[in-house]
Amino acid sequence: MVAAVAAGALVAASGVGVGLWAASGDDGSSADSTEASAARSPSPSPTRSYPLSKAPRTIPAVRDHTAERGPGWRPARTHRVVVADPALADEGRLTAGELGLTYAGEKDDERDGDLRLELNRDSGANPESYTMTVRDGRVTVTAPAEAGVFYGTRTLKQEIEGAGSAPEGVVRDEPAKPRRGLMLDIARKHYSAEWIEDRIRELGDLKYNEFGLHFSDDQGFRIESDSHPEIVSEQHLTKAQVRRIVDLAASRHITVVPEIDSPGHLGAVIAAHPDLQLRDAGGGTVRGAIDISEPESAEIVDDLLDEYAGLFPGGQWHLGADEYQALVVSDPEASFPGLAAAARKKYGAGATVEDLTTGWLNDRAETVRAHDRTPRAWNDGFFSGGSVRAAEDIQVAYWTGKEIGAREPAAYLGEGREVLNYNDEFLYYVLGEPQTFVYPTGERIYEQWTPLVLRGTSPVPERYDDQILGGSLAVWGDLPRSQTQDQVAAGIRMPLRATVQKLWDPGAPALSWTEFRALAGELG
Repeated sequence: MVAAVAAGALVAASGVGVGLWAASGDDGSSADSTEASAARSPSPSPTRSYPLSKAPRTIPAVRDHTAERGPGWRPARTHRVVVADPALADEGRLTAGELGLTYAGEKDDERDGDLRLELNRDSGANPESYTMTVRDGRVTVTAPAEAGVFYGTRTLKQEIEGAGSAPEGVVRDEPAKPRRGLMLDIARKHYSAEWIEDRIRELGDLKYNEFGLHFSDDQGFRIESDSHPEIVSEQHLTKAQVRRIVDLAASRHITVVPEIDSPGHLGAVIAAHPDLQLRDAGGGTVRGAIDISEPESAEIVDDLLDEYAGLFPGGQWHLGADEYQALVVSDPEASFPGLAAAARKKYGAGATVEDLTTGWLNDRAETVRAHDRTPRAWNDGFFSGGSVRAAEDIQVAYWTGKEIGAREPAAYLGEGREVLNYNDEFLYYVLGEPQTFVYPTGERIYEQWTPLVLRGTSPVPERYDDQILGGSLAVWGDLPRSQTQDQVAAGIRMPLRATVQKLWDPGAPALSWTEFRALAGELG
């Protein structure tokens, strides 16, 4: 049969009609002489020819497709999903359920219509890369790790949702950036667990791999706590709900990245512990700022970091560190003499409030590092002066250039730091659009932003590309009643798709924005 298909394709390619392969006498009767029979070749069955396939239409777009001639693949109830490794059982069951196939587990035989999932652990390739081959009525997805296999099934799922079938040929695909995220502020605005789970499913289908939870701020502390139940807001997620969210995310190869912001943005904690609130030289309280000269301040924050390390098993942790109000005044040492004295006591004569604050960040990094977490902090928690420097392994979550003493992104990169792109010019969805914020649009992200554009609209030099690990769209709840949950979901729909397209492949997209938006509509 393979030879017949190849012959048919060759004939079609050479322009010879398939009908010329039929063998019969001039008068329509069969020749009966031995000589005539010997002179004729066997008559192959006519074979349908196919045009060269076109690349799959997906979001994000696949990075390479080798076209072939063939019918492609369309799911049917009788088709199986089989796995070559028991580690792929979850991916196999999920995809079988989504496409209406039968999950058959580990099988060595081949049947028409099979979708086969395989691991090639020794390839040395990017663990998120995959190869998907559609050929001879079957589909095979192969990758170095489970994540890559999962992304291959997402490509297949989108092909079926959009076109109804997967085109013949070979897809070779991988992301440009290893960190692709959405961050959600649930401290200022409470979101239901069900809504969050829907976003996790959406992120998974778009090949995102991070979901940030900013769950502590001045307005609320939104996850159940055993170590400090007194700080938890009335509206909150239970630990059982969070575990379901974390488990669902893990099944989509998404890491949930928790953030307990400190030493600023701790108003909800301070409300239950007013004695820890920072006071200035005149005795006035400072909103949201904890007094980092008090040992009890470090104790309560470390209690929380230790507690939630058991709830969030992923390898990443966001420490916040932004907008500490003691450092937004012209003379922190004069305004906060208690902090200045604590700095000198800990770091020696000449040490500043800035040094004490950097020391706080380093200490909190040490707390999460003990749980095998990689720490990150907002860029305005890093300072260029002073005698104390932020630990080198703390990644920079770059969001703004508006802080006092702001440094260009290249300053962090020039120090050799790894950076994540949260550019507030493009990637900040701030409810109610306070101050100068406006809702980001997918079109602007798609046409003007790349991971190199860390601040404003200008990219950093290409030589820093490898230090930029990826980026994240961020949803902030500054004016929480400005939008409902459903409005937020609708508002971030196209920005999410545009952002992941540029994180997966930062080059100029093949589709225009109009075509990309139409494709998003087709894929649902």
